[in-house]
Amino acid sequence: MNLLPEAHRNDPHRRYNPLRGDWVLVSPHRAKRPWQGAVEKTTGDGRPEYDPKCYLCPGNTRATGDVNPQYENTYVFRNDFSALLPDTDETIQSPSQTPLFRSASVRGECRVICFSPRHDLTLPQMEVADIRRVVDLWIAQTNELLAQYRWVQLFENKGSIMGCSNPHPHGQIWASTSLPNEPAAEDRTQKEFFTTYGKTMLSEYVQKEIEAEERVVALNDDWCVVVPFWAVWPFETLLLPRFDVPRIVALSEPQRDSLAAILKEFLGIYDRLFDTSFPYSMGWHGAPGRLGENTDTAHWTLHAHFYPPLLRSATVKKFMVGYEMMCEPQRDITPEQAAAKLKALK
Repeated sequence: MNLLPEAHRNDPHRRYNPLRGDWVLVSPHRAKRPWQGAVEKTTGDGRPEYDPKCYLCPGNTRATGDVNPQYENTYVFRNDFSALLPDTDETIQSPSQTPLFRSASVRGECRVICFSPRHDLTLPQMEVADIRRVVDLWIAQTNELLAQYRWVQLFENKGSIMGCSNPHPHGQIWASTSLPNEPAAEDRTQKEFFTTYGKTMLSEYVQKEIEAEERVVALNDDWCVVVPFWAVWPFETLLLPRFDVPRIVALSEPQRDSLAAILKEFLGIYDRLFDTSFPYSMGWHGAPGRLGENTDTAHWTLHAHFYPPLLRSATVKKFMVGYEMMCEPQRDITPEQAAAKLKALK
């Protein structure tokens, strides 16, 4: 099932992102342009199993003077340079009487999640059983923080090209009393779709993508990885459940197992695309609201976004500048072309 007429796929066109409620410009003909722009350096994969200078390796001293334990699998600690603080005075508000100058307090916590004691292992290089430990830690941390905060954001910035300040494989978790912009938009659009059609948007979407086949990169009994129809980044993917679930904390034991398996599978595909440790920013989105509160989650579907910057090779990346910053996102290769390249590496 083709969701866009074949005759028009190489013409400039716009695609609507129902999850954000905005548009992306697709310009397939621009993929042929010569590249004389920036070329990134590759860092290589020659890291040691243990680095005595790494702030995240077991037993090492961090910048604050705190010492990491000799952890043997996953390890989590409060970020030494947290962007959010738990003791901020929530009564502080902007004194301005005009809507042009508004501010509001926010409380929160930031934590670092070390995926493995090994300095040289990224998620796709780990065993499925060890990735499952990461999944369990994501769930345990989310369960703890959602008891206090309205939003919990699990994310990973992989690679120096994505601004990662430490090569030891790790992710982060930020919790806040406020609902940030991106999940707020997704909350609104999913609720509108559910109210209009009586179905959850992403459950309906994943089924149609599986039927269409052409943008599906990886699939198992519980999960689907797809280059979304509205993808902005060249090799962007969306990880979706094939079952109804609003939050990561609701995953069953078998669903956690299958999640670990598909993470290893498709992140390995990423690494094979340009024969490099593939950089990206990823993050989980689930229903907001503190656990135990009477929160409406019927319209929500748990999902994870993966935004890799690479465009043509391990050293050429996509830049979001000019038209993208002033008007709307633009991409060169179509999502279908990107999916075909990824599927060829399975």
